Amino acid sequence: MPRVLLIEDDAAVRDGVSLALRRRGHEVAAAASGEEGLATLPAFRPDIVLLDLMLPGKDGFEICRLIRAERQLPIIMLTARGDDLDVVLGLEAGADDYIVKPARGEVLEARIRAVLRRTALPADGAPAIEPGPAPVETYGELAIDRAGLVVSKGGKDLALAPSEMKLLLFLSATPGQVFSRQQLLEHVWEHSYHGDARLVDACVMRLRTKIEDTPRSPRYVQTVRGFGYRFGPL
Repeated sequence: MPRVLLIEDDAAVRDGVSLALRRRGHEVAAAASGEEGLATLPAFRPDIVLLDLMLPGKDGFEICRLIRAERQLPIIMLTARGDDLDVVLGLEAGADDYIVKPARGEVLEARIRAVLRRTALPADGAPAIEPGPAPVETYGELAIDRAGLVVSKGGKDLALAPSEMKLLLFLSATPGQVFSRQQLLEHVWEHSYHGDARLVDACVMRLRTKIEDTPRSPRYVQTVRGFGYRFGPL
């Protein structure tokens, strides 16, 4: 079962979430502050991080950015209000998803599994991987190795967060095809019931800062106004 690092300053929430996850077989390390969570990362080596936004000292936004600067671990934000600004800022800081507290154990489990599936499986629509080395797809300066889950630009590997990688793999599997935000939520985030376009828009913005020469004039991940997003045409 995935190892979970929970960073949450509220003792009641921390204990409740830890208990719910341990009952489902997860190994959990719980930290009461962002600093403690960062110190726990190297030895515990979690598969995913559950991160509260409102932390003492370094807040969740800063902790998210610090984790992202060093590691591409999946990160799910925990937010008490589901406030639009908090959610957007958290997603822009690099989180892959968010959960509004309080959340039942089955909701936590479902979100954790959905986020981890993005890191383990090729994007829907990608060609099946045949035995032996698969060809690397090249689009301008961008190279995509689906088998190795490596994306490079101009010969330099890019550090993509799990959601950014899955989104790019999914869109680039069918260049030129337009997908609505709802379709991307269903295929990439597995949120068929959620309808939260903020997840898609924030991920597109972060991805563009990494793969585009000029994010405001994207070449690879393009907006089709009124419809959604597509990869290319270049």
